[in-house]
Amino acid sequence: MKILLLIGAIALSLFTFFELALRWFFGFGKPLIYQADPEIGYLLAPSQTTRRFGNRITINRYSMRSAEIRDEPEPGIKRILLLGDSIANGGWWTDQEQILSTLIGNKLKEERGKPVEVLNISANSWCPRNEIAYVRKYGTFGSQWIILLINTDDLFGTAPTSIPVGRDRFYPNQYPPLGIVEAFTRFVLPYESPPEMAEVRAEKGDRVGFNLQAIQDIHTYAQEHQAQVLLAMTPLKRELGEPGPRDYEWKARKRLLALTEAAQMPYIDFLPIFNAQDTPETLYRDHIHLSPLGYQLVTETLCSQNETRKSSA
Repeated sequence: MKILLLIGAIALSLFTFFELALRWFFGFGKPLIYQADPEIGYLLAPSQTTRRFGNRITINRYSMRSAEIRDEPEPGIKRILLLGDSIANGGWWTDQEQILSTLIGNKLKEERGKPVEVLNISANSWCPRNEIAYVRKYGTFGSQWIILLINTDDLFGTAPTSIPVGRDRFYPNQYPPLGIVEAFTRFVLPYESPPEMAEVRAEKGDRVGFNLQAIQDIHTYAQEHQAQVLLAMTPLKRELGEPGPRDYEWKARKRLLALTEAAQMPYIDFLPIFNAQDTPETLYRDHIHLSPLGYQLVTETLCSQNETRKSSA
């Protein structure tokens, strides 16, 4: 009996140790929570903070990865809206002080000597269709400029859907009962996407055209609200060097370029910029997300544009 009690005490101690370690050192047990939205599909639940692998993440009441803001900028403060997906968001691997919106704001303030607010409206796997839905629902918050940051895959993004929320382990809508449960679910159990996502991914029609129209709609909405759009697109890592983008990607890129020229929309294609670097592979964390070096290059490029610089004048 004593041996069983001893074994039980040891097991309980080890369980408690691992639970506390997963929570304190890795942030398991408190993931970012998502909420469904009939137009946007999904967005980060408002007013939450957490730490993942030591990186601080703050989501304000408007589901932005930003500190709390006023609905309109204070007098003398210029406001820029960064709109994008996980590249703009930074994910769990990027601390709040190192995400792209923070870097852009700090650099513009340093260069111009005046305060600049850069709001971060983003979520994993968003495409322009999610983003225009957010802007239509919440507005531009008095921003003078919108930096619309997309990647090549976004041109092929599917229609907004709420299916993953609460069903896909990467889009939880509530906290798990234990950090151990979350770690086991994420790293031990095989990943299974909700079956209904197969129909979403098989969307028919001109998917590129749908997303180009969403970009045009963002541009039009911005102009109607006294803002301008700067469009920027980062490439996938496999697009670097030779042979470069695939044929269907080149066709989509040409259509995007034609849209920006017709709309007179400032556009930065980061493919040639990345290719001009000595070691472009170091700009990436994985096949699509940027490393700190990648964020630094994107920040410098965006801030060097005359249109963006004017927004902080």
